[in-house]
Amino acid sequence: MSGTPLLDYDRYLDILEHEGGLLAASAEAADHDRPIPGCPGLDIGETVRHVGSVYRTVVSWIRAGDRPTSWQRQPLGDQTVEDYLRDGLRALLGELVTHHPDEPCPTWDPAQHHYGFWGRRMAHESTVHRIDVQTAAGGEIDLVEPEVALDGIDEVLRLWFTHRLSVLGVSGTRRGTVALKAGDRFWVATLGPVTTKATRATAAEAETADASVSGDAVELYLWLWGRRAVFDRSLTLEGDLDISSQMWALLRLATR
Repeated sequence: MSGTPLLDYDRYLDILEHEGGLLAASAEAADHDRPIPGCPGLDIGETVRHVGSVYRTVVSWIRAGDRPTSWQRQPLGDQTVEDYLRDGLRALLGELVTHHPDEPCPTWDPAQHHYGFWGRRMAHESTVHRIDVQTAAGGEIDLVEPEVALDGIDEVLRLWFTHRLSVLGVSGTRRGTVALKAGDRFWVATLGPVTTKATRATAAEAETADASVSGDAVELYLWLWGRRAVFDRSLTLEGDLDISSQMWALLRLATR
């Protein structure tokens, strides 16, 4: 599956800035102890702290040239978790905006050692966790634009299903294929004891899969991230349901 993103670098930085700021603002108006439905064990306050910590991890990783072992993991003194996140966001944007997306830098994907990787990854990290916080808070959930969701589908299939599962050495028990369909985009995921990968596909290629999951791009994006149940009614699941549910379960291991 090609690692070429579906959006340009400046768009990712705009998404990152918008979603990070919205995440902090949404948390400020909410009870920090409210649990995150899609992430058992996490609450709103811990989710905001986690994202602020991830921002700092990336900045340290880029500057040090290797995966960091230490960074500011918690707010200091009377700093709120929201301000902790905002400070980390400013530092991350300041680092990313001064570099070309093709410029080399360290990442955790051997095929994507460039700044573009972090722009895309952090845009989706911020978007998914912003939705987590707003969902937990029980208020209005801001929309995700369809083209952003389509890019997010592509990223989770490329980076997490294909790459991360390979690194973990995790595979399925039954061989099969699942077509993913949203908008005018198609992907086919192959899973089983030997191969776990996803590729962009044509409509004709998608029709040959053993199972299919289709629907609104945002709903499919959230399904792949485990923010929707395996048999969620907002999506249409057809064909071999055991294969599509196995794919969903494998992604829970990849993205946890």
